[in-house]
Amino acid sequence: MELIKRIFKHSIISIIPVALLSAFIEWKRLPFSILVGGALGFANIKVLAWGVGGILGSYKATTKMVFFSMFRLFLLVIIIFLLVYFKLANIFGILAGLTVVFIILMVDGLKYSKDLPD
Repeated sequence: MELIKRIFKHSIISIIPVALLSAFIEWKRLPFSILVGGALGFANIKVLAWGVGGILGSYKATTKMVFFSMFRLFLLVIIIFLLVYFKLANIFGILAGLTVVFIILMVDGLKYSKDLPD
């Protein structure tokens, strides 16, 4: 859980300036879309960590965890589709927010793995 908190903190610190800078490009939906993409990315990581913890906690992957993992991806796609379809968010902004969170995940995960004892 320490890694999740670190990712959340660094994501907030990174996404807010990116959203503010994007206001100079397109004021209407891009900053909101980046914030939504970041929130979806972090929610995805949080649920993924919960699912992986459930799978690794048992000796076998339960059907419930596998179903929930697929449902998570389906729900993420549906949410993104609805936001773009109803023109509440810009797809490029959502992808930018997701990308920022993904990059933070990779960087913090690498730093965390280097700190682990062999």
